Amino acid sequence: MNEQPLSLATELHRLLQARLWAEGGWLSFDRFMAMVLYAPGGGYYSVRSRPIGRMPSGGSDFVTAPVLSAYFGRALARSVQEALQHTGTQSVMEFGAGDGSLALQLLLATGDKLERYHIVEVSAHLRQQQADTLNAYLHKVQWLDTLPDQINAVVVGNEVLDAMPVKLLNRVQTLWHERGVAWDETQQHYVWQDRPTDLRPPCVIEGGHDYLCEIHPQAGAFMQSLGERLQSGAAFFIDYGFPEHEYYHVQRHMGTLMCHQDHRSDADPLSDIGRKDITAHVNFTAMALAAQYAGLHCLGYTSQAHFLINSGLLRLLENASVAERQQAQMLIQDHEMGELFKVMAVGAGAPWEPLGFAQGDRSHRL
Repeated sequence: MNEQPLSLATELHRLLQARLWAEGGWLSFDRFMAMVLYAPGGGYYSVRSRPIGRMPSGGSDFVTAPVLSAYFGRALARSVQEALQHTGTQSVMEFGAGDGSLALQLLLATGDKLERYHIVEVSAHLRQQQADTLNAYLHKVQWLDTLPDQINAVVVGNEVLDAMPVKLLNRVQTLWHERGVAWDETQQHYVWQDRPTDLRPPCVIEGGHDYLCEIHPQAGAFMQSLGERLQSGAAFFIDYGFPEHEYYHVQRHMGTLMCHQDHRSDADPLSDIGRKDITAHVNFTAMALAAQYAGLHCLGYTSQAHFLINSGLLRLLENASVAERQQAQMLIQDHEMGELFKVMAVGAGAPWEPLGFAQGDRSHRL
């Protein structure tokens, strides 16, 4: 089991207590989530040295597609290469590059066609892992702390949007509240506390039953900022999520918030703070609209299975070993990553159809 040193857990608790005191005893969940995940010196991504891996025995909490199978990056590389050629760009910019596996796969596959690989990464631990993984390509790799003012590149984000802090809205007896976090001095633990709000989900939730959901202002702001900066190029985002009409379905009344620790999932972000990842599914409709408001075009939206197959995954697997094929099948099987994960592409300039969306494009469902 992953153990965080007591001093680090205590530091995160101290930071949270100070923020709660300054805010009158209540923190909106998005601010709580941001601190728990990213606070320097105590947040999950600040102190977890190796959160990503195949098995908990290695100290990891979850696995991502590039770690599961190198054929994920090899298939994605075909779409990236097409985008580089179509947009006349020579750089890739990856957000949240994990342990560097996807970057390595893309660099290997693109070869001399790629001049520069930019990585935007907030975790010092993960930056070091990425540097170790990409040792042979350090002459091409540049790490960035923030978005540059102008971007001319093909952007890649695998499981990035789901890690951006979300606000929680809770409808109780037809009245909407924003759900936040407080400290129970008697019980000595963090508790939920709701406050009336004028905030609403982006669509009407039918019925009068109680309903808990997320909204995504930070991810939306990120997409808009990207759109304002992307001068030429395209962006591919791979994540678990739904279009808006599915995201806010009347039957999805408990939201999508989820925590990951030791390759197990739970829905309690108020326990083991700083020791586990916190995510929420992505509202891809909201992401597409934010990009469009900033001047980008939605180039496609489909399941991960369709995207990878369109990008040549099955042909790449023809000479793979049995074990490699079994691992790669998890990328496209419906009950694994194939249907839950979606791929959305947006681009600057005139719209075009990337090969990854040649069949099974679901843009009309956004």
